Amino acid sequence: MLYLVGLGLGDATDITVKGLRAVRGCARVYLEAYTSLLTVGKEALEELYGKEVILADRELVEQGANEILKDADVIDVAFLVVGDPFGATTHSDLVLRAVHAGIPYRVVHNASVLNAVGCCGLQLYNFGETVSIVFWSDSWRPESFYDKICKNRKAGQHTLCLLDIKVKEQSVENMMRGRKIYEPPRFMTVSQAANQLISIIKRRRAEEGEGAELGVTEDTLCVGVARLGADNQLIQVATLQQLASCDLGGPLHSLVVSGRLHPLEVDMLRVHALPGALEQLQTLDSSTYWS
Repeated sequence: MLYLVGLGLGDATDITVKGLRAVRGCARVYLEAYTSLLTVGKEALEELYGKEVILADRELVEQGANEILKDADVIDVAFLVVGDPFGATTHSDLVLRAVHAGIPYRVVHNASVLNAVGCCGLQLYNFGETVSIVFWSDSWRPESFYDKICKNRKAGQHTLCLLDIKVKEQSVENMMRGRKIYEPPRFMTVSQAANQLISIIKRRRAEEGEGAELGVTEDTLCVGVARLGADNQLIQVATLQQLASCDLGGPLHSLVVSGRLHPLEVDMLRVHALPGALEQLQTLDSSTYWS
């Protein structure tokens, strides 16, 4: 059996009882180590499980999946994922490989950013399409995420923005020369994401004129979330402009761009609002919606 086990978002103890029982019965245990980040090292997991944990980087999961699935038709193998196993689409490929190899699989679900983000006060069923904001480079500055946020806001929906993670990445030069030299890990902050969005807003305003109606502006109400699910979790409700200069501390960060607000959402957002954003929220009485 191949077990895909969600670890949740906090520390080693966030694993479910069902997941822990499965892991302790497995002959090999892999920890996926590139789509998210756990607040503790693998040593803490090994102490709790009583098992060796093998780190599985992107190269192993995407190119060496056969190594993970080796003998999984006769022994139990666990594949651990921070959050929920299907929070990242790449894990569907591992399941399909198992199915094609005649290996049974079982999924043990857990909390992920996709549902835990509700703690910021915005109701989950009011969210639209989730987007990813990637690190820009000198030669690559995509803007599609901005358009998707605007599309969500036009429909009155909030947008969860997942921020880029660069782990075990190679420079173009090292990749071309075949050198196994990797860049230091990078984790996008809410501030970096906000600044990229503001750059897009300024460019489009310059193209379309000052009177242009943009779907997202510097005054749009947003939520910055850091270390979701951890003991030192931080939530800040602010305008996009305010978040561009906010330091929310260490990774991982997420950004939420608000849409139309329900009165209950307004009340919840006030709990975490910075001055400026709070003033904006105070103008909304409990009987109206905001767009």
